[in-house]
Amino acid sequence: MINRVNRSVEQIIDEILVMDCQSGSAKALEMLVSRWQKRLWRYAFGLTGDSEAAWDITQESWLGIIRGISRLNDAARFKSWAYRIVTNKTNDWIRKSKAVKGTDITELVDHQQPQKKDTGLRELLERLDVRKREVLSLYYFEQLTVPEIGAALRIPNGTVKSRLHNARNELKRLWQKHCQ
Repeated sequence: MINRVNRSVEQIIDEILVMDCQSGSAKALEMLVSRWQKRLWRYAFGLTGDSEAAWDITQESWLGIIRGISRLNDAARFKSWAYRIVTNKTNDWIRKSKAVKGTDITELVDHQQPQKKDTGLRELLERLDVRKREVLSLYYFEQLTVPEIGAALRIPNGTVKSRLHNARNELKRLWQKHCQ
């Protein structure tokens, strides 16, 4: 229950900051960037496996967020909207790079839960395709709900559930092979 209360407080703070940004407050924008910069970078890094590219993607995403925040009709949707922008910018980077390196999520794991670092699991996650890493990353690392993931990726909730199911099953199969 406490986690839900804290999460709600965090969401309310974000909503207020978004509305202040829409009113032209530079200080609110600075605070919003401060609150979201690492999360958005971590997500981009988890998809690209490239620290420098993740920073570039995050910077480009902030430019998109700044340009579009005045058109965001519902401040409560900032979270999924911001992740959608990062997802789109990441997909652009992937298309441009033409060869996606496997994600070395060492830094991602280090930022999340250093005590749970597991080379085997990290290697298995690297083998998943980008779509599967997107949903797993948004769900487990970024803790978005199914509807928020759907909004971020612009896919129906049923598709989110299906991708999560398939990604978990593939990860499970890879894990079982790894443990044999």
